[in-house]
Amino acid sequence: MAIIDPGPDVDSHVRAILHAVSEADQAWVLVTHGHADHAGAAEEVAQALGAEIWGRGVGCARPMATRDAVETDQGRLVGVDTPGHAREHVTFHWPEADAAFPGDLILGQGDTTWVGEYEGCVADYLNSLQILRTLRCRVLYPTHGPPVEDPEQTLDTFETHRRDRIRQVQEVLAMRPEATTDEVVMEVYGTGFADGRVARAVTQSVEAIRDFLA
Repeated sequence: MAIIDPGPDVDSHVRAILHAVSEADQAWVLVTHGHADHAGAAEEVAQALGAEIWGRGVGCARPMATRDAVETDQGRLVGVDTPGHAREHVTFHWPEADAAFPGDLILGQGDTTWVGEYEGCVADYLNSLQILRTLRCRVLYPTHGPPVEDPEQTLDTFETHRRDRIRQVQEVLAMRPEATTDEVVMEVYGTGFADGRVARAVTQSVEAIRDFLA
C-alpha cells in the first residue's frame, strides 16, 4: 500500500491511518510536499510501519527524481516534479488508472490554490499545470476535496484564475508603477482580506506575481 500525504500530526488521525493499513504486506509513505497538513504525520506513520518516506520535501528518506516509481499491487506511482505551490512539490502519476495525485497543484473544488511561497513560484506553477496536462489523466485525486473527473476543464479554470490575477496586478502597476504591494492588494482584492493569516497569504501571492512580471 502507498499512503499519499498522510496529513497532520493528530493522534486520532494517525491511529486511523495505521488501522486502515494494518493488513498491508508492505507500505510506503509518499508526500507531495512538506506542508504540515500534508506531511505532518509522515514521520510517525513511517516509523510505526517501518516504511520509507518518499517525495521531495524535508524528512524524505528517498528523495524522488522525476520518473522514480513505487510499485504497489494496484500499479506504479511515478514521481513527477511539479513545483509552484511549493518549491519541492511532486505529483504521483498512476499510469495504470490514467490518474494522478497532484497534491495542492490543484484542489478538488474552487478555482485557485495558493502560489506565493518562493521567488519564481508563479512561472513554476504555470509550467507545472502544463506538465499535468501532458499526463492526459482521466481523473485526478487532489489532497483537498473530491476527485476531479474533468481534468482538462479544471486545469483551464485554475490557469485562467492565475493569469487573470497576473493581468490585474499588471494593470495596477501600469497605471501606478510606484504602487506598494499593500496598495496593489487593495486594488486587486479590496478590503475583504484583513484577517492576519489571509492577508499574509494574499500579500505573498501579489509579491510573487510582481516577481513574475519583473
